[in-house]
Amino acid sequence: MMKPLVTLVLSGGGARGIAHIGVIEELERRGYEIASVAGTSMGALVGGVYADGALDPFRDWMLSLDKRKIFSLVDFTWSRMGVVKGDKFFNKMRDFIPDTPIEDLKIPYAAVAVDLINNKEVVFRKGSLFDAIRASVSIPSVLTPVKTTDGLLIDGGVMNNIPIDHVKRIPGDLLVVVNVNASIPVSPTKNSRKEADKQKRAYQKKVEEFQAQLQKILPHGSSEKPSPSHEDRMSYFNLIDKTISLMTDHMAQMSLKYFSPDMLIEVSRDSCGTFDFFKAREMIEMGREAAVLALDKLET
Repeated sequence: MMKPLVTLVLSGGGARGIAHIGVIEELERRGYEIASVAGTSMGALVGGVYADGALDPFRDWMLSLDKRKIFSLVDFTWSRMGVVKGDKFFNKMRDFIPDTPIEDLKIPYAAVAVDLINNKEVVFRKGSLFDAIRASVSIPSVLTPVKTTDGLLIDGGVMNNIPIDHVKRIPGDLLVVVNVNASIPVSPTKNSRKEADKQKRAYQKKVEEFQAQLQKILPHGSSEKPSPSHEDRMSYFNLIDKTISLMTDHMAQMSLKYFSPDMLIEVSRDSCGTFDFFKAREMIEMGREAAVLALDKLET
């Protein structure tokens, strides 16, 4: 029996969105054909790369970054609108992934961003793939927003982190939603974590150096040394991570309840932090295992 075509919706979630790669690979391994995709933030990135036919080189690149120089691709800027420009990352992607016009991609694709000036969602269905992804991944206060002629674009997760309403449906399709911010326990992967732990130590050192720089420019509100409260210990990145997760979760649950996907694949929001890109290998495996669980349930 021929399996139905898959209409795929990929949520945002920073580094957790790397799990989308594992989900896609498992879907294809089982013979499902992904015929349409929409995503927000990291979901827009992985979905766009897939629609461009370049998931394999992107996957290999992400795994290499996990082993070496994540921070070499982070171009810090002390702008009031964000601390990272993102030019290095996307320029590197251009070396092996073509910036195909969205209307020329292999399958229908949509990426979601938010226009702060005009207070509305912006859905990219045509034009530069890289421009669409760059706008959709612009995490507020981290990645600088994208300026347009009359707007200012930021991460689509601010309004619509699971853009089911913007994916192109196909008659008889299987609507599959991947939520990498699920309120479920973390499922340990089968792979060893020794390499991830090693990478974490090196990565954390870089983060601590960056934190020290932030402390020099961010006001404390007082000249006196603050007491070591929980809030003081929470890092700048962790604060953003927690804030965005809480902000998007309620809207995501409403969207899932309203649209009722045929299959929901979930990855715990506690599986890694938004900026833990050193966990690429672990997240790909976690996405694969989440897909296995959901597909086994669907197919039995």
